[in-house]
Amino acid sequence: MIEDRIVDALAELAGTLLGDFDVIEFLHLLAERCTQLLDADAAGVLLTTQHGPLQLVATSEERIRLTELFHLQAEEGPSLDAFRSGARVEEPDLHAAPARWPRFVIASTNAGFAAVAAIPMRLRGEAVGVLNILRRNRGEFGVRDLRAAQALADVATIGLFQHRPVRHYEFVTEQLQATLESLIVVEQAKGFVAEHLAVDMAAALAALRGYASRHNLKLSAVAGSVIEGDLSARALLDVPE
Repeated sequence: MIEDRIVDALAELAGTLLGDFDVIEFLHLLAERCTQLLDADAAGVLLTTQHGPLQLVATSEERIRLTELFHLQAEEGPSLDAFRSGARVEEPDLHAAPARWPRFVIASTNAGFAAVAAIPMRLRGEAVGVLNILRRNRGEFGVRDLRAAQALADVATIGLFQHRPVRHYEFVTEQLQATLESLIVVEQAKGFVAEHLAVDMAAALAALRGYASRHNLKLSAVAGSVIEGDLSARALLDVPE
C-alpha cells in the first residue's frame, strides 16, 4: 500500500539522521522519494540563509531545464511565495495562471509541467526553505499527497537542525550557510567529474553519491577530496588507476 511506502520513506529519512549526518545526500534523497511516493513528476528543495535569496540545494533529477526552473523560483514563483508567507502555495493549472508568475509559468509549461505545490519548511513557525513538487498533469494535488509532502518537509527541517537546540537566529543562519557551502563543493566536484569521465552531470553526481555510500562517507567530504586532488574521478568508480 502507498501509505506503507510513505511510512517506510519517513523511517528511511529519519534513519539517515543517525550518526554522521550528510545533509546534501539527505536532501537529494528527500527530492527523489517525493517523485516516487507522491503524484509528482519532479521535486526540488530550496533553502535560504535569511540574508540572501532562496537557493536550490537538491532536485529529484539532474536535468538542465528542471534545474533552471527551480533556480527561477528564487526570483519568482510558488516557492518564493510559500517562503515569504510561510503557507503552502498551490496552482493546479499553470496554463490558466499566466498572470500569477509570468516567467515561471512560461518556463514550467515549456518544460512540460502543468501543476505545482510549494510546501514551506518551517522551524518554529519561520520558513527556512521550501519543498517544491511539480506534476505534468493538471489538477489539484490530493490531500494525502499534500499531507505526506508536509511530513517529508518537516522531517527534512528537523534533520537540518538536529545536532543542537536552535535557540538563536545566528545559529539558524550558520547552519543553513554551512549547508549551502557544502552544496558549492558538491557542484564543483560534479563539474570536475563530468569533464574527466566524459559523462553528464547526472552521471557525475551518481558517481559521487555511489562512492560516498559504498565507503560510508559524507557526499561533501568525497566532493572535497575530488576538488583537492586527493581522490581522482576514476577512483569514484572503484576501478584501479
